[in-house]
Amino acid sequence: MSSGGAPHTVSPNVRDKRERRRAEILQAAFRAFRENGYHATTLDDIAEHVGLVKTALYHYFPDKEAILYECHRESLAEVRRLVEEAANNGGSAHERLAFVIREHVRVLIETLGGSPLAFEVTALSPERQAEVIRERDKYERGLRKIIDAGVKAGEFRKVDSKIAVFAILGAINWIARWYKPEGATKAPELGDQFANYLVGGLTCR
Repeated sequence: MSSGGAPHTVSPNVRDKRERRRAEILQAAFRAFRENGYHATTLDDIAEHVGLVKTALYHYFPDKEAILYECHRESLAEVRRLVEEAANNGGSAHERLAFVIREHVRVLIETLGGSPLAFEVTALSPERQAEVIRERDKYERGLRKIIDAGVKAGEFRKVDSKIAVFAILGAINWIARWYKPEGATKAPELGDQFANYLVGGLTCR
């Protein structure tokens, strides 16, 4: 039989199953990185969270850094969509910024397992690190654009939008240091409180 036959095709069911398993591995990595830190987390730790043996992870990712890199890519893609959705929804700068903050808090808790966007960037290779920083900067510029629009419209006080964004993201990322999923405060309520505090600090009185 000739070896030049039709290429092997993967069925939709197999492809969907693989994507689900890949997503489970990333969720497990988010939790493990938050609990133990990137450097102290082993592939065995991640595999245990998913209920796999370590060797099974290599079917999806070549090493731990590749998992970290994909965690960054997934999380940044998620929050960038928030800025786009806020722009599509319209409304005042106050409403748009409050929306992004509420949803960022929700994503951090429910999607990222409490892991901040800034975790362990320096553990990546220089090329991957540069890509992650570029994507993170795009998100920050999107937030600055909202704040600058609010200042121009008279909704927000005259502030340095770059510093304001650093303060907002610093506050949100710090949630990973103290938030406990089993606690009384859940993501929607926490998001509302952060939006009230952080947007309220910019609003003209």
